[in-house]
Amino acid sequence: MQEITNDMFNWSENTILIAEDELINFRLLEVMLAKTRVKILRGKNGLETFQLFKQNPQIDLILMDIKMPEMDGCEVTREIRKINKKIPIIAQTAYALEEEKEKSFEAGCTDYITKPINKKELLFLIDSKLREIINTAI
Repeated sequence: MQEITNDMFNWSENTILIAEDELINFRLLEVMLAKTRVKILRGKNGLETFQLFKQNPQIDLILMDIKMPEMDGCEVTREIRKINKKIPIIAQTAYALEEEKEKSFEAGCTDYITKPINKKELLFLIDSKLREIINTAI
C-alpha cells in the first residue's frame, strides 16, 4: 500500500454516515477522515443511524458499528438493504472472529474492518468503495 499524502483523498463531494455509539471511537474516525474533507453524519445508535439514512439520500457510504444499542449493526444493515441494495456498508467491529465477519456479510455489508482501525487501511478501503460508485454511475 502506498504512503498517504495530504492531498491524496478529496471526498468533499461525498457524505459518509458513521454508525458509532462510543464518542471516543467516533472522534477517532473523525480525525482519521478530517483531511479528506468528507461530510460526516453520526448515528449514535442503530435506530438513529437508520433514521439518518432514510432522511439523507446524499449518503454515499456507511461505516457500520456492529455492536450498538437499540438495533445492532446487522439489523440496521438489513433494514437499509430493503431500501438501497447498492450503498457500500463497511462493518466495523472489535471482534475479529470469522463468525462476526460472516454475520455482517450475511446482513448485507459490503466490506469489513476491525478495531482498532488502521487509518491507511480505512482510507484506501473507503476510496475503493467511492471509486466503485463513480465507475458504476458512468
